[in-house]
Amino acid sequence: MIAYKKDSFNERLTSAAKARTAMLERFRARPGPDDPAVIARQAEQAAIEAAREIRMNERKIARAAEAIRLAEQKAAEAAALEAKARDDEARVAEEAERAAARAIEQKAARDAKYAARAARRR
Repeated sequence: MIAYKKDSFNERLTSAAKARTAMLERFRARPGPDDPAVIARQAEQAAIEAAREIRMNERKIARAAEAIRLAEQKAAEAAALEAKARDDEARVAEEAERAAARAIEQKAARDAKYAARAARRR
């Protein structure tokens, strides 16, 4: 088993200073904003964002087109139902007229029958 090595205060200070300088060197080694690799990466990212924006807009357009199609379909169904209801109303009105005419004929026939009976009695 490896024993824990107790560092002295000075050793800890120097190791911390080395770590700070190593971090500073890594930071300084990074490419600057005018570096061609950074510019290329930014251009690539801009192209990706533009493509993403285009895809999102295409999806929005497709959803809007689908909503329009569904609305037109609903409107056509409503128009068909309205036409059917009008036809049904017209049919019911015709049947009501026929029933009224039939009732008038029956009443006229009954009145004629009663009038004939009354005429026979006199």
